[in-house]
Amino acid sequence: MRVLEIDIETAPNIAYVWSLFDTHVPIDRVVAPGYTLCFAARWQGEREIIFRSVWDHGMKRMIDNAWTLLNNADMLVHYNGKKFDVPTLNREFVLQGLTPPSNYHEVDLYQVVKRRFRFASNKLDFVAQELGLGTKVRHKGMQMWREVLAGEPKAQRDMERYNKGDVKLLSSLYTRLQPWIPNHPNRGMWIEDPTSPVCRNCGSTDVKKDGTETRFTLRYQRYKCNDCGANLRSRFANKGERNANILV
Repeated sequence: MRVLEIDIETAPNIAYVWSLFDTHVPIDRVVAPGYTLCFAARWQGEREIIFRSVWDHGMKRMIDNAWTLLNNADMLVHYNGKKFDVPTLNREFVLQGLTPPSNYHEVDLYQVVKRRFRFASNKLDFVAQELGLGTKVRHKGMQMWREVLAGEPKAQRDMERYNKGDVKLLSSLYTRLQPWIPNHPNRGMWIEDPTSPVCRNCGSTDVKKDGTETRFTLRYQRYKCNDCGANLRSRFANKGERNANILV
């Protein structure tokens, strides 16, 4: 199973506004829409973090590289990527005249955090610090974006470190939250004819029986993964568990 951890950085929309307070900006005031500045990605289990940017590679090459990565991935891991990163990249693909990449599964850790926990903030930096995983790379804030857009090499290097840092943090968070991810794509499906039970979330075969689980009129064998800690159950009901006297 090829799992791609990915994060993108984008340029802001530029528009004329009459007020500095929250306001609706009509499209006729937009001077220039935002676009993807760079992305960082890593194949899970590998050391190298792939980085592509408009200033080093140009827009077309950067987007072609992103398309190839997504096309070869079985699963993406990202943070708020279903709402931001993936739709943004899809826009870049269609603008470049590319077709959709091959289908892939997605694990959006932002949605996992919102669904399973109640942290004071759901921001990646806050959650990672609460879990003792480290922090995002510190930078100048919006000033860094202004300097990147102005073509300043130091700011571009700072953004590369920031972008890569998010991927490292994303990877650590995924490992920590792995047993908490509901409906995780089943890694066992990428193992041909497994000879023992396989953990859906991490792919480990070090699982133990952990009682039974009852669903409506059927009872299933329950398992616990000794590696990631995920709760699992068998695909098929235990034999002899059907009871014709239980109505549905």
